[in-house]
Amino acid sequence: QVQLVESGGGLVQPGGSLRLSCAASGSIFSINVMGWYRQAPGKQRELVSTINGGGRTVYADSVKGRFTISRDNTKNTVYLQMNSLKPEDTAVYYCNADVQRYSWSGYLGVWGQGTLVTVSS
Repeated sequence: QVQLVESGGGLVQPGGSLRLSCAASGSIFSINVMGWYRQAPGKQRELVSTINGGGRTVYADSVKGRFTISRDNTKNTVYLQMNSLKPEDTAVYYCNADVQRYSWSGYLGVWGQGTLVTVSS
């Protein structure tokens, strides 16, 4: 069993900052890509940012220059630093990780439960 637990969401004013964290726990041999997705009310879930084991990052155009993804492989944790937040960043943010549970197994995509980010004055 593998679990992803997110934290760090909340209410912030436009222009403010938040830092999300997502820790993976359980039976883990290795983790490849970790990332963040978000889903706003009435919209489909969309990619925010991903980072692979070597540190290569991908960002959605809407967050480039404002959000920074990072990871601590020793803690199986991924972070999302969000600066200059806008009302349109309001969404439930979900963590995702490609987890290999055993050396002989393939990678399995695992989702966290989500954390709500609300940007409003």
